[in-house]
Amino acid sequence: MAALSKSIPHNCYEIGHTWHPRCGRAVLHITQGALAESLRIYGTLYLIAAILRKRKLDYYLHKLLPEILRSTSFLTANGTLYIACFCILRKILGKFYFWSPGFGAALPASYMAILIERKSRRGLLTIYMANQVLLFCITAALFMFFFRCKDGLKGFTYSALKFIVGKEEIPTHSFSPEAAFSKIDRTIKHCEKVSQPMNILTLTKKLMDKVCKHGPRHRCCKHYGDNCISYCIKGFIRMFSIGYLIQCCLRIPSTFRHLFTEPSRLLSLFYNKENFQLGAFLGSFVSIYKGTSCFLRWVRNLDDELHALVAGCLAGISMMFYKSTTISMYLVSKLVETIYFKGIEAGKVPYFPHADSIIYAISTSICFQAAVMEVQNLRPSYWKFLLRLTKGRFALMNRKVLDVFGTEASKNFKDFTPKLDPRYTVVPPELPLELS
Repeated sequence: MAALSKSIPHNCYEIGHTWHPRCGRAVLHITQGALAESLRIYGTLYLIAAILRKRKLDYYLHKLLPEILRSTSFLTANGTLYIACFCILRKILGKFYFWSPGFGAALPASYMAILIERKSRRGLLTIYMANQVLLFCITAALFMFFFRCKDGLKGFTYSALKFIVGKEEIPTHSFSPEAAFSKIDRTIKHCEKVSQPMNILTLTKKLMDKVCKHGPRHRCCKHYGDNCISYCIKGFIRMFSIGYLIQCCLRIPSTFRHLFTEPSRLLSLFYNKENFQLGAFLGSFVSIYKGTSCFLRWVRNLDDELHALVAGCLAGISMMFYKSTTISMYLVSKLVETIYFKGIEAGKVPYFPHADSIIYAISTSICFQAAVMEVQNLRPSYWKFLLRLTKGRFALMNRKVLDVFGTEASKNFKDFTPKLDPRYTVVPPELPLELS
């Protein structure tokens, strides 16, 4: 491993922003690219989240745009401040060290950027782990256990899980069996009175109601309108549809950009493998969780919070349909955050101000260090994200110069040599490189 004290004399133009010799112009180029990509990401994300959470009109009129702009500013600032700190650090140190182009520049940039984001969205981030499915199984088991416990989860996490698995899996369900059945009876009678003409839809609905209501349902199960089998099937269909629609919405911007030049791409919007994969992931997660919970209630003849550990762990296998590091790491960060704050409430863990911001800054800096010095060890999904955020400029770094640190920085860029203007270079490009 290269010694941290070793250095090279090249300036920021020769190593970093090789496409333009002026630092200010380079920062502006990164800002433009990051702003466009950030708006696309957060615009889609917040809109889908608002639809799924059934936000009222007031939210769309007064809160949606400010939230999108704030998160967009955070991500844009992260890219802008990185290249700015990259140049500033070179001017302060007078040379580049092993740690300075990646970790050194990203640490202050990431910390300042995360302070822009809303505090409720500053998740605790960790370094990528290898086995996503196993990680998701453990995370899902603990999350579902907290979900079933009284005062276990609060806020958005609780609302999201309640939306996904349904309020029937909450032990403190507000409906009694008698009240639920009377409500169902009233609904059926009302429907019978209103819809006197019998048509195909009415007959199908009545048939489905009879199938759903007549079947095995344990006395501890709170899905009063369905038997256990139809309860699981309905859960699968509902979440499969939602997952399919979410993936379709995410693909709309890229599809319509090429609609006039390649009309055949419109079909790929609906018949895409990823659409079905996300639907299968969400649908199978819910159906496995509900099915396992019902099975354990039948076997043990009681409803217990511990059932959620087993059901959540088995439901985590559903990630085999849609292996996503983003989902796994986000849930792990939220789980760590939940446990940490529960420890604070219990007086078992000390409170560290800005702990989430510091951990985010360190984690991001480690990823940037890998992105600069050893791209081959970085997850492909994260590298593609960096390329999109910078409009491909992250790949224009002069990594052949960084090879002297011994990390094989140019391993994936053997055919690339930046065309530098000799008037702005410290070391003539044709000279051999040596550590100082």
